[in-house]
Amino acid sequence: MHLFLGIAMESVWGATALLWLVGAFRNKRTARRGSMLSRLVLLAPIALGYTLVASHTLRAGWLDLRLWPPTLAVEAAGLALTILGCGFAIWARVTLGSNWSARPSVKEGHELIVRGPYRLVRHPIYSGLLLALAGSVLAVDRNGCLLGWLLVLVTYAVKMSQEERLMMQTFPADYPAYRRRVKALVPGVL
Repeated sequence: MHLFLGIAMESVWGATALLWLVGAFRNKRTARRGSMLSRLVLLAPIALGYTLVASHTLRAGWLDLRLWPPTLAVEAAGLALTILGCGFAIWARVTLGSNWSARPSVKEGHELIVRGPYRLVRHPIYSGLLLALAGSVLAVDRNGCLLGWLLVLVTYAVKMSQEERLMMQTFPADYPAYRRRVKALVPGVL
């Protein structure tokens, strides 16, 4: 990857991680959550997936093979998707505010958020992060990156199903209608 684009890509991800860390200290108390084991079961493949995309040391053998011919245009498009995806995820995280949690849980005084990016999709943080990660896969261009993205996608699907169950239990009158009206990940599609 071109040096400037690589630095820009790392800066976007670094800024996103920093905002996530700062926001983690401004959450409501948790009223109900899954077990620590379920958190680890979800966290491990997500961490591995992101590591496969970002790490230079996990690129050996077939993991290091290119997916397409490298060009500046493809790398720039990947950076643009990464910026767009991280921006969307940050918008969602800010909109969710103190209701956010790293694992499927219900907060004390939990609110059903249906404004901002939540008007477009039910899980905009995952939508944004998957788009950003896809942009990074496009720019970095390695088999291992694609494998990492697929691992994150599958794990987010499991996590979303747990969150959907919690929201159905917590908001039995409002969540079913919201679920019928708004798609999970891709506006109007999925």
